Amino acid sequence: MDSDVKSPERENSLNYWDKTWDGSQRDLSRNNIKTDDWLVDFNQIISSCDTPILDLGCGSGNDTLYLIQKGKRVISCDQSANAIENIRKNFPEIYDAKCFDMLDGLPFEDNSFQVVIADLCLHYFREKDLFALLDEIRRILTDKGYLIFRVNSINDKYHGAGEGAEIEHHLYETKDKRFKRFFDEADIQYFFKDFDIKYLNEETTGRYEREKILYRCLAKKK
Repeated sequence: MDSDVKSPERENSLNYWDKTWDGSQRDLSRNNIKTDDWLVDFNQIISSCDTPILDLGCGSGNDTLYLIQKGKRVISCDQSANAIENIRKNFPEIYDAKCFDMLDGLPFEDNSFQVVIADLCLHYFREKDLFALLDEIRRILTDKGYLIFRVNSINDKYHGAGEGAEIEHHLYETKDKRFKRFFDEADIQYFFKDFDIKYLNEETTGRYEREKILYRCLAKKK
């Protein structure tokens, strides 16, 4: 992948997430981590998975906690060292936790995972970088493995939809000089054309203070 090392947007993104997960803004201990039910419909796939499950862009560990509660081995990943430090502290039972920037590629062998979770972490990239990242996800998935993900909807008005300078179609520069992409169904079909889309639905989540509108999707490696 093109790591674009000197990109100011890349540095701004890392600084933003390091600050988000440094514990100065809220209590990030395990007792305060909230899960929601977005993975429930895919429990059969999750339960039958006998490889570790990859949690990309794990953040505070919402999905890591859900998967651990289901008795699954989890590899949690994030670009923020603070996020990974919190994961290791809050989940001593974690199978593994890794800190890396997805723009540098995914540090895993081919065909390593039956299930990859990407919850609200695939919408921060330019088109070329997102395609490269999705190629990496396909590379590390086993034959007919699953990518379960959520991304911003173009109707997500409380979380920046349509705000800022439009860098590419539906990709905007935020006030703090990061990138944030919003999707409609056509965008998802375009970017995920090398996957077999098994489930796609626009819906809301109450995880945040204000209603968030997003797409939830189950995609199978072709």
